[in-house]
Amino acid sequence: MDVQRKLEILADAAKYDASCASSGTEMRDSSDGKGLGSTAPGMGICHSYAPDGRCISLLKVLLTNACNYDCLYCVNRTSSNVPRARFTIDEIVKLTLDFYRRNYIEGLFLSSGIIRSADYTMEQVVSVARKLREDHHFRGYIHLKTIPEADDTLIAEAGKYADRLSINIEVPEDSLAKLAPEKDVRAIRRTMGRLRLKLDEATEAGASKAKPPRFAPAGQSTQMIVGADSSNDQTILATSANLYGAYRLKRVYYSAFSPIPDSSRALPLAAPPLMREHRLYQADWLMRFYEFAVEEIVEGAGMLPLDIDPKLAWALRHRDRFPLDVARASREELLRVPGFGRKAVDRIIATRRLTSIRAADLGRLHIPKQKALPFIILSDHRPSPRLLDTASLAERFKPKAAQLGFGF
Repeated sequence: MDVQRKLEILADAAKYDASCASSGTEMRDSSDGKGLGSTAPGMGICHSYAPDGRCISLLKVLLTNACNYDCLYCVNRTSSNVPRARFTIDEIVKLTLDFYRRNYIEGLFLSSGIIRSADYTMEQVVSVARKLREDHHFRGYIHLKTIPEADDTLIAEAGKYADRLSINIEVPEDSLAKLAPEKDVRAIRRTMGRLRLKLDEATEAGASKAKPPRFAPAGQSTQMIVGADSSNDQTILATSANLYGAYRLKRVYYSAFSPIPDSSRALPLAAPPLMREHRLYQADWLMRFYEFAVEEIVEGAGMLPLDIDPKLAWALRHRDRFPLDVARASREELLRVPGFGRKAVDRIIATRRLTSIRAADLGRLHIPKQKALPFIILSDHRPSPRLLDTASLAERFKPKAAQLGFGF
């Protein structure tokens, strides 16, 4: 099989993995004439976005889509009737370098099916990164998938060469035994724990001004499949909150389940609305940056509403806390106002020390006026009874049906 055909198969097989954002690593480039590639922004190519909005392209591919495991939700499971292919180490290295030289990519996202054993697979994946870094002095971004149960020395070597490592837990633990019988959740958590210890060691060495051992400076991440099982949003978010707290993950990625050929009867026949995936990302953001607990974000039946974002939904459920006087409210209270982001809150606090804030100032502070005004008091604004009506507000902010993923 030629490389072009392998790329078609293995790039397509990798598309279901959402956890390939390339932000958060150390900055490197080859502007000094040494090495190749950079972590600066600028068929198998995925586009990820850094926190400042820059688009970064990665070659996203599998080493092989052959796999010993029979995870029911995975198109590459051992019982799946799909074309199989496998790259050699040198083929992936050459593809990465060729794509970079053509300005197609600025990094590599490499995963693999489990072949022979965890150690054998992990050694193959690490060899690609080793060759890129040591033989070709590649300085671009590298994200490697870590194989649970792989030897600790291989994990350490992966962190030496990769910017980010990840292990996909895929579904909440109650469903894992049913949908992925070969996967051991304890092994996944052990490996996450080992990654955290090594990341902590590197951080502590840096804090003591000693030269820290390089280990995955962009941290570790994981992925949760949404809609492959009966888990509700509260269970998914609770699992994510536990992973953030226990292992200091940089990100949990959410990927809406996509029906696969010849699927098991245990799987749903239809994909969930894409808006559900989007709402989970918004809820995840509230947990990580706005100090919301899972129990605050999801109430009742355990599902996030699809028609309004979770922060607005919380505010509508707690109208007794609003309208909020922007001149006197604490930072924690301001962060709960719909339309107020963290940077906007910092600007508000800095501005109100010098002058009163008026409705006309919201645009300058990059705050969506129509979303925020029903919930705040300003020097020249107090919400009218009409703006305070919960039912009319909910109706006003509902998106069109097409935006919910129900149609076009």
